[in-house]
Amino acid sequence: MFKKILIANRGEIAVRIQRACRELGIETVAVFSEADRQALHVRYADEAYPLGPAPSRDSYLRGDKIIDIARKCGAEAIHPGYGFLAERADFAAACADAGLVFIGPKPSSIAAMGDKAAARATVAKAGVTVVPGTEGQGALRDEELLALAPKIGFPLLIKATAGGGGKGMREVKTLEEMPDLLQSARREAEAAFGDSNVYLEKLVEGAHHVEFQILADQLGNVIHLGERECSIQRRHQKLIEESPSPTLGNNESLRRRMGEVAVQAARSVDYTNAGTIEFLVDNDCNFYFLEMNTRLQVEHPVTEMVTGLDIVAEQIRIAYGLPLSHRQEEIRWRGAAIECRINTEDPYNNFVPSAGRITLTQMPTGPGVRVDTGVHIGYEVTPYYDPLIAKLIVWGETRTQAIVRLRRALEEYRIAGVRTNIPFHQSMMATYPFLTGNYDTRFVEEQFPSIDAAENRELYLDIAALLAVLVAHRETERRSQVYSRPVRRSNWKWAACPDRPRR
Repeated sequence: MFKKILIANRGEIAVRIQRACRELGIETVAVFSEADRQALHVRYADEAYPLGPAPSRDSYLRGDKIIDIARKCGAEAIHPGYGFLAERADFAAACADAGLVFIGPKPSSIAAMGDKAAARATVAKAGVTVVPGTEGQGALRDEELLALAPKIGFPLLIKATAGGGGKGMREVKTLEEMPDLLQSARREAEAAFGDSNVYLEKLVEGAHHVEFQILADQLGNVIHLGERECSIQRRHQKLIEESPSPTLGNNESLRRRMGEVAVQAARSVDYTNAGTIEFLVDNDCNFYFLEMNTRLQVEHPVTEMVTGLDIVAEQIRIAYGLPLSHRQEEIRWRGAAIECRINTEDPYNNFVPSAGRITLTQMPTGPGVRVDTGVHIGYEVTPYYDPLIAKLIVWGETRTQAIVRLRRALEEYRIAGVRTNIPFHQSMMATYPFLTGNYDTRFVEEQFPSIDAAENRELYLDIAALLAVLVAHRETERRSQVYSRPVRRSNWKWAACPDRPRR
């Protein structure tokens, strides 16, 4: 097994990988920007090295610096986590050229599936149905995309070819607004992934976002670990994920066919390591290939909770050349799991990002509760990176029990110093469509009560102030209350009375 692994990432995912390495007896190396010098992943690592200034283009996107550090510190492999360099074929190739193992798929697989437009063309050739959009490989200029858009039909999506997570994605309703949205999407894609290339995809309205986790070793074995429902999204950014999917419900035939297609898609590019095949499912149970994420997913803990497998440890074993620890027929799914992404955003003010120093963090515990986090008291949340600071995951024997546990855990979770979206998650747990599993990708933006309405902010503050006054008054009354004693006088006088009854 590897003796030392460098983790080319930050935050909760870097800590998550470090924990898997520690259980496997592997030393870990952290890298950090100037903004992350006091971060948890730096403290938790066996070794840590600076990368550069806070902006990701000067730090976490500097593959050359990361490889140089790995060689100098004696690391044998690099784990990219998700985001940043995780889906960069050139970085994976550079690792191999430097004699380092890239804990992920081969560069050729990343090129084929990491590029979203190329992935669509690849799986279409393998007979997998895809969402209508711009087919073919290579970069398309703005004028070419503008010419193709009317043929696809509106509404449609502009999507970054090099990444995910809602970055570089824009919804287009008319041709007139498309030029500005193209430029905006390209700028965001360039900043997030170092690649401004985009493609077009038809917007399937009323769709459900269902993805399948796959694992593939270097010996040709490919399995799937079941599905995750990811339809609770805001601005195409996932907020809540769960397994099993309420959309698929008891439709085992559909679940089996989607799993088989996911494995087929992975085999079409000779895939190895962990990956995710994402589908859109319409109301008639038709499903379409959306994209493949050639990396570890943010929501992987949901699958870990229902299968009992450590996906990160599996990644490391696969990269070392070991076979999968389980065959497809050995995979068992038990109970239900739900994940809430805890972001530093103000849900009462249109989810504006919140920055500041964390002064308190009290994490929930108890049966079936897991928290993956990368922050601590005193940590400074900056505007340079994604607002995700933690993930709250719960498991239950049933979906109902999981929801009840999640409600309790959200009530226990305390973070002070920055605003978070915990109130949003609490409100979501009380909505009838979520409780019944009857929701799609448009639910949050179109049907969910407007918790983020800025005009309600003052009202919420007034209510909070009134509640604080009432609580303070109640506490004052309670402290001054006189209890019945043998001698009817104040508690203090009764305690000081020399002739009070002795017990």
